[in-house]
Amino acid sequence: MRTQLLLQLPFVLILIFIVSSKLTHAKYTIEPCTSSDSCPSLLSYVLPWDSKLSEIAYRFQVNVFDIMAANSINITTSSVGNQIFGARSQLKVPISCPCVDGIRRVLLSYMVRAADSLDLISESYGRLVSGEQLRTLNGISPKNPLTSGQSILVQLPCTCFNNSNNGVTSVFMSYVVQSGESLSNIGVEFGTTVMELVNVNGLDQPRVDPGDILAIPISACSSANLNWYNESLIVPNGSYALTASNCIKCICRPSTLNLQCFPSGIVNACSHLQCKGSNLFIGDVSINQTATGCNISTCVYRGHNGGKIFRGLVNSSHSHCSYDDYYSTVSPVASPNNPTVPFISLAPSQSPFPNPTIGAGANAPSSIQNPNSARNKYGRWLTQAPYYSLWVVLCFFL
Repeated sequence: MRTQLLLQLPFVLILIFIVSSKLTHAKYTIEPCTSSDSCPSLLSYVLPWDSKLSEIAYRFQVNVFDIMAANSINITTSSVGNQIFGARSQLKVPISCPCVDGIRRVLLSYMVRAADSLDLISESYGRLVSGEQLRTLNGISPKNPLTSGQSILVQLPCTCFNNSNNGVTSVFMSYVVQSGESLSNIGVEFGTTVMELVNVNGLDQPRVDPGDILAIPISACSSANLNWYNESLIVPNGSYALTASNCIKCICRPSTLNLQCFPSGIVNACSHLQCKGSNLFIGDVSINQTATGCNISTCVYRGHNGGKIFRGLVNSSHSHCSYDDYYSTVSPVASPNNPTVPFISLAPSQSPFPNPTIGAGANAPSSIQNPNSARNKYGRWLTQAPYYSLWVVLCFFL
């Protein structure tokens, strides 16, 4: 009898592995909500295969320009959407995060193709949604199979947390943990700490598994204190955003977390770019040396309404002037022949200086909330791992 059990043991272990792989599901963060507002958020997307930028934008139902801005890709009108990114490339996809039925999540529609399966659709979205979630959300079953031409819902995770992390303006990115990754190296890659990731996601312990989806805080620039008219803008650090009908480009520099705006250079029919009473355009800086330091004039963006762009002239005096601080504000498309791009004027002559630019699971059956999490009132870390079933299997065989 003992010999027979030993002979069966390898098969039991294989079955345990198969059962555990089927019963273990990825963990992810859910943020409860009550309002109908939305916030800017990001999806970290690992391409499953070579894709054009326009194909990625279509898949996530976002604007090509917005993807380029989130990834600091310079825009040239001749190549918009045609760039091809290789398989396993990682892109940030900017997406609006609404409150749907009491939780933060994104719902997209997808048209099923002839060769599609639930797992293939999951793969096409970078595993930001699982095949099981797709099955549950859309009621897919043997009696209601997936069919070509069918329109199904795809639910993607997102979080807002009031766009704030420890008092710092932030945009939260949904990130699928890859094989071999840990909280430590994920934190290093995105400029955060293990403790922050634990707190934001309400983890019981600092451990993640491949396929888990984390909410990662990305520090950002905000227009909240810039006295803009009828506009609010939050831009993750190291990226930019287009506004005012793509006439204005605002970048967020990681070193200062201050928004710097100037004409984008990609739209020709833009007006109201020059500050009244000066020869400065939005983003331009004029520095005049004085006996005690310097006087600085800056033409700044103040928002827009319809086709009108608001701007204002800001004057200040400084006892110490560091020109390097102002060189970094110059537009990447600056050209001596283009009067609508920013420049720095050092009296008595004007000289343009170019500078390079820059969650929720469907119908989850169980949830575990970490009472010690700093975000206890916002997020829940969900997991489904009924390992007790493995003991049932063992008892059955032994």
